[in-house]
Amino acid sequence: MLIIDGDYPMAVGALHWDRDHTWELGRIRTAEPGVVKNGSWPDAYAMASLPEMRKAQIAAALVKVVSCVKRPGHPHGEYRTQNLAYASSMGQLAYYRLLESQGEAAVLGTREAFSAHMDAWSSAADHADMPVGLVIGMEGADAIVWPEQVQEWWESGLRVISLSHYGVSAYSHGTATGTDGGLLPPAKQLLLEMDRLGMILDVSHTSDASVREELEIFEGPALASHQNCRAVTPGERQQPDDILKAVIERGGVIGSSMDTWMIYKGGLDWSGHIPSPWEVFPRESVTLEDYVDHIDYVCQLAGTSEHAAIGGDTDGQGGVPEAPYEIDTVADYQKVADVLSRRGYKTWDVENVMYRNWQRFFEAWLPSEADLA
Repeated sequence: MLIIDGDYPMAVGALHWDRDHTWELGRIRTAEPGVVKNGSWPDAYAMASLPEMRKAQIAAALVKVVSCVKRPGHPHGEYRTQNLAYASSMGQLAYYRLLESQGEAAVLGTREAFSAHMDAWSSAADHADMPVGLVIGMEGADAIVWPEQVQEWWESGLRVISLSHYGVSAYSHGTATGTDGGLLPPAKQLLLEMDRLGMILDVSHTSDASVREELEIFEGPALASHQNCRAVTPGERQQPDDILKAVIERGGVIGSSMDTWMIYKGGLDWSGHIPSPWEVFPRESVTLEDYVDHIDYVCQLAGTSEHAAIGGDTDGQGGVPEAPYEIDTVADYQKVADVLSRRGYKTWDVENVMYRNWQRFFEAWLPSEADLA
């Protein structure tokens, strides 16, 4: 069965962790250590590469550019200024374009391109030599140095933006800042510019207050690329029902993250030091059954299977040791379909979760070629 992954920060692994994603996964896992910048986990923990995605039948992914400014009072961030965050994220975007020029990937910036790509994957018997589709998103908006600069990002192929990541961005409060901190003054103009262009808003990693405020301003399409349910797993990184419902009511899709800290039923206090999961619970205690609890919760909340999906945060969540017990590579994402089927989900509903929901969303909300002409 085809899969669309709603969150894979691939370029971070390439530029910060020195991984060549055109390699077979086994080669990445056993290669001599590369030049690691800004912290990482060992290559042996990697779950994905482009060849492995083809084996997994991952036809497309929402891939990210991620560059955050380190601010006083918060440990997260890679850069001192927004200028440097801009340069880093432009470099990450260039990496995706290079993969496209090599035939390894196809950047899907329009609904027509997305539809044609999915048609090709659906009709092919063998995906070994096919490009993997990439929709480009930004996780945390520090790389947008001033709101009107989003026009440049749009013209460069960016289609999805979340205003924050960890800590406080230039535009809003994010994860590990609590749930009450809201938008900062520049956010309104950025959201209006995004609306004007047709950009998609990602509510992931954003504080509750910020999401509620941005949905009052932003009138366009919204998604949650990698966001689990607070009613299932406590903790501010997961979202409450009212925000999940707001995304559903806009016709959005909620991708469930493979990060075990977002699945473990004991929850986590995200405000301080975040330990490695294995310091708190054995890996085998968080399974795909626990993961599918979040998918099922979204389906029950929506009353339909048309808003739940996979949002792996693939390799951004800590790699293999911080994924559900049954996951060794992205090829194991196929097991999600088996769990859903065992729970009584019909074939069409399973396909919705695995790829159709993301496909319908992007075919509806990416710009048309006529829009860009």
